[in-house]
This record gives sequence, C-alpha cells and structure tokens, in this order.
Amino acid sequence: MSAGKINVQTENIFPIIKKFLYSDHEIFLRELVANAVDATGKLKTLTSIGENKTELGDLFVEVIIDKDAKTLTIRDRGIGMTSEEVEKYINQIAFSGAEEFVNKYKDQTEGNLIGKFGLGFYSSFMVSDKVEIYSRSFKALENEAIRWSCDGSPEYNMVADSKADRGTDIILHINEDSVEFLEEARIKNLLDKYCRFLPVTVRFAGNDINNTSPAWVKKPSDLTHEDYLAFYKELYPMAEDPLFYIHLNVDFPFSLTGILYFPRLKRNLEVQRNKIQLYCRQVFVTDSVEGIVPEFLTLLHGVIDSPDIPLNVSRSYLQSDGNVKKISNHILKKVSDKLEEIFKENRTDFEAKWDDIGVFIKYGMLSEEKFYDRAKNFCLLKNTDAKYYTFSEYAELIKPNQEDKDNKLVNIYTSNAEEQHAFVEAAKNKGYDVLQMDGVVDSHFVNFLEYKLENNSFVRVDSDTADNLIRKDEKRVSVLSEEEQTQLKSLTETVVNKEQYIINLEPMSEQDAPAMITRPEFMRRMKEMSSTGGGYEFMANMPEQFNLVINTNHPLMKKVLSSDTENQKQAVIRQAVDLAMLSQGLLKGEALTGFIKRSVEMIK
Repeated sequence: MSAGKINVQTENIFPIIKKFLYSDHEIFLRELVANAVDATGKLKTLTSIGENKTELGDLFVEVIIDKDAKTLTIRDRGIGMTSEEVEKYINQIAFSGAEEFVNKYKDQTEGNLIGKFGLGFYSSFMVSDKVEIYSRSFKALENEAIRWSCDGSPEYNMVADSKADRGTDIILHINEDSVEFLEEARIKNLLDKYCRFLPVTVRFAGNDINNTSPAWVKKPSDLTHEDYLAFYKELYPMAEDPLFYIHLNVDFPFSLTGILYFPRLKRNLEVQRNKIQLYCRQVFVTDSVEGIVPEFLTLLHGVIDSPDIPLNVSRSYLQSDGNVKKISNHILKKVSDKLEEIFKENRTDFEAKWDDIGVFIKYGMLSEEKFYDRAKNFCLLKNTDAKYYTFSEYAELIKPNQEDKDNKLVNIYTSNAEEQHAFVEAAKNKGYDVLQMDGVVDSHFVNFLEYKLENNSFVRVDSDTADNLIRKDEKRVSVLSEEEQTQLKSLTETVVNKEQYIINLEPMSEQDAPAMITRPEFMRRMKEMSSTGGGYEFMANMPEQFNLVINTNHPLMKKVLSSDTENQKQAVIRQAVDLAMLSQGLLKGEALTGFIKRSVEMIK
C-alpha cells in the first residue's frame, strides 16, 4: 500500500486549458469582461469599507480593437494587481481571486462577484498568439505598474513598468485563425449576447452597450406594469406584448431572481423554445434551460439569474445537483400560484386569456404530476358556444343528458368545428354539449383526461352518429323490413370500397342525413398518437377505415329501393354516399369530378 501526491505538470495541463476548457472560442470575451467587472466591483467594496483611498472616478470597462496592431484590449479602472498578485492569480492556474476576495470580505461584499474557478483569463489564449497584462494596483505608488506577457507556453515574462491610471489592460494579440475578433460587428454581437446586463458599464466603439440595472435585479415594488413591458421589449424587440409575467425573488434556501413572461403562442410549440435566458450574476450563460425550468415552462420567455445554479468550470452549461431540483420546483410553484391567483381574482380576464395560456396549462398537466394536482382546479374546458367550465362545472352541466347506460359521463368534442360542422349540429340538436378540443396538444390531452377523470369518456363528434354517441337503453325501429335492409346494403356495397368502408344500416331520425361517414374513435386515436410520436407507430402505415352509416328511416332510402332500374338505384345511393364523403373531405380526384357532373345533370 502506498500514498502520495498527484503531480500535475504545467506543460501538460496548460494546452488542455487553452484548447478544450471552453466549448466555443467566443467565450473568451465574456470571461475577460466579467473579470474586469469583478475588478471594478472589488474596488467599490474596498472603497465602501475605507480601504481604498483613491478617487473612484468614472468606472467602466472598455473593449478596444486595433486592427493595425491586430490587438483586442479589455480595459478596466478597477482594483488592479501588484506583481505579487499577478504571481498568485495569473501564474498559478485555477486560483480564483474573486473567490478569495469574497471569503476575505464576506461581511462587506454583496456577493455579486462573478469569478469562481480562476480559469477565465486563460481562455484568451484560444484566440491569441500572445497575451499581455498591463496593470497598476490601487495600492501602488504613483505610476508604479507591472507588465506581464506570455506567448501561450508555460513561460512568461514580467517586468516593472509605469502606468498613470489605476486598473488593468488585457491585451490580446489575435492569431491568424481568429481575425474575426478584430471585426467591430463581431465584437458588438458578442457583447450584446454575453454582457448586455453586466452591473458595470461596458463601453465599445464610443458607446455604452449594457443596461447595468435590468428589471430583474430590482424589487417588484419598485417596478410598474410599464417597466415590465419595457423590459420585455428590451429582451424581445419584435414580440407582441406578453399576456402576463411573474417576478421571481428568492433569498432562501437559495438565491434566485428573474422575470418570466407568458407569450402569445403560435401553433408550433417547438419554435417557441429556448427563449428563457439563464444568467449567473448578470452574466449570460445559456438559453437552454432544460433541467432548471420544468420542461413545459421552457415555452415561457424571460430571464433567470442565480449564483446557486451549478455550472461547469467553463460556465457553459448546467450541472445537476440538489439545488437545481429545488429551484425547478420553486418556479413551478410560483407559476401555479400566479395562474390560480388570476383565476380566482379575475375569472373573466382568465377566460379571455385562455386561448393563449391553455396550451401551457394542458402541456404542464401532461408532463408534470405536481402541476396537474394544482392546475386541475383552474384548467378550463371550452365548448362550441365559447363558454368556459372547470372540470367539476362541466360534469354538472352534462350529467343530466350525457350519461350513458353504464352511468359514465360522455364528453363529446370536436377537433375542427368548421370541418365537423354537420356532426356538431346533429349532436347539439339532440341536446348535447360539444367541447372544442382543437389545440396543438389536445389529441394527447383527451387521452390524459380519460385516464384522470373517473367515470368519464371522450368521443369525437364524428366518431359515430348522433344517436350512437352516447349509448343508452333506447330501441329505435327501422321503417324498412329486414329484406329491404339487406337489399339496401347490397346496393351500397356496389358503390364503395368495402376494404375502406364498413357499412352499417341504422334507423335514425328522418331529419338526419341519408348517409354519414364516421371515424371510429379508437382507431383514429391510435393513428393520431402514432403521427405525433405518442407510441403505436405500427398504426401509421395502416389504411384508414371509416364507418359508412345508411339511415334506413330517411325517405330517400325508400326512393332508392323503388327506383325502376338498377342504374337509377346506384346513381341515387352513390349521390348520397358522395355527399357523406364530401362532408368529411374524402371526396377527391376522379370521384369528385364524377360527383360534380352528376349533380349538374340532376339540376338541368
């Protein structure tokens, strides 16, 4: 058995840090500007406790391009460094000056320093042949400064120099592979992306490019409705005004601030994702927030900022730990509370917003059991009369008329009220209420509700005739004899594809259509699930099957049977069947052309 100390050679580790620590080379600018902001924040802290006697003056971070010299400079007027500090923080890899400072002055700082790992500076070598540090500490004598340089090898050079101003210049000599970072437009884009909300002014090309005090760092009591809308426009200039917003402001057991907005959703959910921006102490990290935000809430817009969110060393993405789950649960609760608050305090306003927020709520109920438990009390069902009901309210509404022979409530719905208009009208004529379930997640939501709501079933309005949508102990009598019905069925079989259509003869009302085509509920649902990735993929390639229902009590059927010739009988029954197909959008091509020609002949 032996014990010892692992030896890490600089020659081996330095190239790895330079090339592979960061997933994207552009990150170097974020890291260097963040370091400059930290240097400024440290100076403010030391001034507030009386340790800095120098005049603060105008504190800002400046980014400077010199195309002729092929240099990019990040300049600050912050705390600066002595030669001893350069030895400590630069020449020793992974020694975080920010973390040491916070530990030393933990009672005086506001805990808003960005740096943690002490590696950000080395990202500069990803884009540079040479890096220089030119710095004067706030503690230095007049003009006393140091100049440090390194060409990317473990070797460096450090000499005494003179410098009039307090602070630090990081000078990058950009390599040939990275000349894009000498272009003003490229640097402006990166500063807008990573630095637009840093707490210290960042100046580039003569302009201040950031908002040092964004809305989310302020107290909700200090903000007006107009302030929230203005910040939303700052984040998403081309977007419509949001429906409402939620201000997150938590100090314990974790630190979390932010503002989440409910946008007006378009039909495609996927294109709405990646709109929440994650920050760590006002430094942009990512807009991929899966894990920290419940999956269904990735459809929201806005900002989340937390120093307690665990990031990888390069601050490029999240790492999972206990805090992530706590923060995720808190966000879910805050969203639930806000929705419930609006529902209880102003139901009229809630209903007015339902067409936009309904998809959030339904998607959340489908994906998060905890959210379902909260949302089931304020989730609404909308009927074809544009009236809204909670689950319990709707059950009371339909119970007198829509209970089947097994005492199960039958919820009748349409997925397209316009296309299924005839079926909707037929159902309403029988006194049934019809729900609108035409949203992007409603095909899944129907299945979900059938599972969650005890003694409830859901049937689409075109899944059967109006008489059969709700099975009751009612016996209907046909005016046709059994022999006539057999003859009618045989006749119908001559004009339809028997593999695609199942022919049923039913004694419906004389006011109902002579022929109807319905889509069996089970088969249709399975095919819908397969097309949206909900399983049952084997159903996707199976041919569509329909029920062709012939109304034996319609006067037209008597006319068909009493026609003189077989051709006349077929012509009438074909017209009736084509009308049924037309109402379902199934009459196409040659069949549609033939129908039009026959119809013209009939009205000549």
